[in-house]
Amino acid sequence: MKKSKMKTAVLTMAVLIAAFTLPACGEQKTETTAEAVQGKESGNAKACESGKTEEGKETKQAGKELSGTIAVNGSTSMESLIGILSEQFMADHPGVTVTYDATGSGTGIEAANNGTCDIGLASRGLKDQEKQKGLKETTVAWDGIALIVNGKSPISDLSMDEIAEIYTGSKTNWSAFGGPDGEIACIGREAGSGTRDGFETITGTGDRCRMSQELTSTGAVIEAVKNSENAIGYASFAAVQGKDGIKVLTVGGVDCTEEKISDGSYVIRRPFNLITKEGRALGEAAQAFFDCMTSADSAALIEKAGAVPVRGR
Repeated sequence: MKKSKMKTAVLTMAVLIAAFTLPACGEQKTETTAEAVQGKESGNAKACESGKTEEGKETKQAGKELSGTIAVNGSTSMESLIGILSEQFMADHPGVTVTYDATGSGTGIEAANNGTCDIGLASRGLKDQEKQKGLKETTVAWDGIALIVNGKSPISDLSMDEIAEIYTGSKTNWSAFGGPDGEIACIGREAGSGTRDGFETITGTGDRCRMSQELTSTGAVIEAVKNSENAIGYASFAAVQGKDGIKVLTVGGVDCTEEKISDGSYVIRRPFNLITKEGRALGEAAQAFFDCMTSADSAALIEKAGAVPVRGR
């Protein structure tokens, strides 16, 4: 008899526990599903955010955790930009590693074409023959090409015509531009550089430039100008910010600033492009990285890198 009463009590308790537990489980499942839907709608753009919501709470992308290696290759001028974006992406996705090979725009474009990298980087637009190969460019930011002279130079402004005269060798002494007597040393980038291509196209000096030195990186150009009082060079706006020993010139009276680059009034500007190949799908992690770099949420990181986000995206 006692055993029968005990069994009845246990069964009654089990029913009561089930009655209270099942709705709770149902509610928990609905909440998780809602979070998953929200994560799906927000997409991979969240990966380029600072990792915090407007309220300052940490966020985490819902769904399967990304993993693997993403290879990017190309423009040396995009080093700061790709560094900041990839650092944030890897922080948000610890299972992902982003590798960056700073080889120059031409090499990055070719790597995207032959599949030896996931995403190519180019600080110039694609040429017609490159587009014919099925390559596609996506502009992630704008960058001004800053004209720089040695920090001790009295020169502060040059017109587009004067820049062309200097780099084509029409005028070779700083005295022609209000400076002291001294032979101008023109510093530039090597053939295949996106910075060089952009500079020569915009200034109309293509195939006519006469340079004292052709260097293979943005940093090398800055260093060469810093070490020569008669030098002039060009470098990415993103790379010259806060650099000692050089002076950034105005061009036609217009400062090389984010605002002037964005609205186009500073005319020596070029795109920072991501290069992919049509018909060749990116892997899951690479696609997520591409999506976050091109989302509006990446704007703060792009500005932090010294580049100018594409507006209206």
